Amino acid sequence: TLETMTGVDIIIDDTPEAVVISCFDPVRKEIAKVSLERLISDGRIHPARIEEIVHKVTREIQQRIYEEGEKVLFDLGIHNMSQEGIKALGRLYFRTSYGQNVLTHSKEVAIIAGMLAAEVGANREIAKRAAVLHDIGKGAENDSDQNHAEVGMDMVRKMGEDPIVINAVGAHHNDVEATSIEAIIVQIADAISAARPG
Repeated sequence: TLETMTGVDIIIDDTPEAVVISCFDPVRKEIAKVSLERLISDGRIHPARIEEIVHKVTREIQQRIYEEGEKVLFDLGIHNMSQEGIKALGRLYFRTSYGQNVLTHSKEVAIIAGMLAAEVGANREIAKRAAVLHDIGKGAENDSDQNHAEVGMDMVRKMGEDPIVINAVGAHHNDVEATSIEAIIVQIADAISAARPG
């Protein structure tokens, strides 16, 4: 029942006191993990109870996703983001890439991009906005063959973002040609954040 409701695979092998939750979607994996922890601590494990716990945990995780997205935007002083944009950013909280939390990385890229834009006289707000959204495609719920930059570019276009932001998201790995100084700044800030020690 837990596997069916959450879309994960639960692997129980000979390892003592270990249950492996396997899934490519980090949000579904988190829902399954928290649900399983609550079920084990509660002790009442039957289909009706599993359903009840999974629904409750799903609501809590969705709320947390929204709060994490809002928190990063508040910290960066970025306003007027669509609800879908806030949720897509929040989903990055549960994702890691090369050992970095993707939401923390996106926030860091935005801070660096803002500093670089201020130094060279580029549009600081556009650079920060594009930078925080640059990896938004990594949190997308889709099964397309596009890479995260192309998916992200489509997402920010649908969110009604500025054409400079759309281009910067698509260009951060040179999938499309950068058409602004802000897009180049996002590439630089991304490289600095991804490569920094620590």
